[in-house]
Amino acid sequence: MSVNLSDVTRLIPCSVALLSVATKEKRDVMTCGCMFVAEDQPFFIVSVAKRIFSHSLIEAAGEFAINVASEGQAGLARKVGALHGQEIDKYEKLGIQTEDRGPGKAPFVKSSFANIACKVLTSYPVGKYTVYIAEATDFAVDSTQRPVAWYGDRYFALKDEVR
Repeated sequence: MSVNLSDVTRLIPCSVALLSVATKEKRDVMTCGCMFVAEDQPFFIVSVAKRIFSHSLIEAAGEFAINVASEGQAGLARKVGALHGQEIDKYEKLGIQTEDRGPGKAPFVKSSFANIACKVLTSYPVGKYTVYIAEATDFAVDSTQRPVAWYGDRYFALKDEVR
């Protein structure tokens, strides 16, 4: 049996987030997975391909927002991941509603389960990607929404606790 080693990444379920970023002149949003570093400190890890528009904006801004996708945003997460921000304004093209946080601040995407503003602490180049470690500086949670997870190229609603 032939095994493709890159398939191993699809074995680990992960969060679905819309990473938003802005400078005073430009903005972008991308689909990403993220994870926390430890439960007792508000540090998060995301990886961003060096070739995409969001990467250059994060490098310039030094911050971004993690918008934890809700059930109703699974389709949006797919669409955002298929478009290129250097070519179009994804917010306008997809009708993404945001909470403006001021010039040069990453907007919060409305209807998300949670919005987490993050300041980049450090970054590491890893192949075609940059891994960012960032600290949460502000957040909002909409407890009426439910988050989604990505597993095996599909989205799943997180609903029931397993005991």
